[in-house]
Amino acid sequence: MKISQITFTRFLAALAIVISHFNKDMFVYKTDYIADIFLKANVGVSYFFILSGFIMIVAYHKKQKIGYLEYYKNRFARIYPLYVLGLLLYLVTRYSGFSVGNALLYLLGLQSWIPGKAMILNFPGWSISVEFLFYLIFPLLYNYFYSKKNKSIWIAAIVLWVITQVFSHLFVASPSYKGPHTESHEFLYYFPLMHVSEFLVGNLAGLFFINNFKQRNYDIPVILIFAAIMIALIFVPLFYHNGLMAVLFIPLIILLSRNNGFVTKLFSLKPLEYLGEASYAVYITHIPVLYILRELLKWEKYKLDINTVFWIYLLILILMSILFYQFIEKPLRDYLKKVNIR
Repeated sequence: MKISQITFTRFLAALAIVISHFNKDMFVYKTDYIADIFLKANVGVSYFFILSGFIMIVAYHKKQKIGYLEYYKNRFARIYPLYVLGLLLYLVTRYSGFSVGNALLYLLGLQSWIPGKAMILNFPGWSISVEFLFYLIFPLLYNYFYSKKNKSIWIAAIVLWVITQVFSHLFVASPSYKGPHTESHEFLYYFPLMHVSEFLVGNLAGLFFINNFKQRNYDIPVILIFAAIMIALIFVPLFYHNGLMAVLFIPLIILLSRNNGFVTKLFSLKPLEYLGEASYAVYITHIPVLYILRELLKWEKYKLDINTVFWIYLLILILMSILFYQFIEKPLRDYLKKVNIR
């Protein structure tokens, strides 16, 4: 089952994260409400994790059992080549944190398990530690719970999600949390176990979707939920990073997946769907591409207008991401999938 309209939303989430990591002097930060949205745009990673759980169910729901080695190989082929490319590009301009130990930690995708290590090299790559954990547990969950329609996993997933939200909010308000750029911050934001509930509730959303697939025009509910997400980011001062926004993301994903209205027709246009396919390249390379461009343009030295620089950066990033997707991600993914590991 292919849900083309959902693919483009990955690009929108990646774009929001790109803007959130760019210079805070640019135009989107000059208006209070818009600035509030982009200052919290790292919630886009939470969207990725929930959507990943949803898509895993949609992709595999017809199987009686998932073969472990084949699944792990396909998932590795999907995300690892571009992840390594992002590391290599990062080291072109930033190598102060490089060491053999750190390089090994990052190549193994283990950096987010150790607070203080997640942000050393190409920091958007912290998410690969989380994704690796998701991929490790999904065949087990599918083979022993989802395929057998064992409802106990529903209770466990919801309870874990609630515990994660309560702990996150208590921790961020406690003396143990020391603020950004500390180990406590990295534990709260990047430690893989803090994100398992996002994947699990995404799985539950996928199960609900495939068992209740009714297409109709959901344009208005989709637009209203999207507006509610923006309003929450602006006016509701809660900790969203570890999956609280699932209460809005999940209805958005399900209704958009069921939708046959104008929004779906728009998001399913081939150029937009293609941008969605290239969104992982956008996300995983946007920091190294930014640093390389900064060295080439030297905009701080020459005091170039930051808004002009942003549009140049965005254009180059999208073009480079398309090239990375087309000539690195896809060929290596297809090649690795054909490798016989039995």
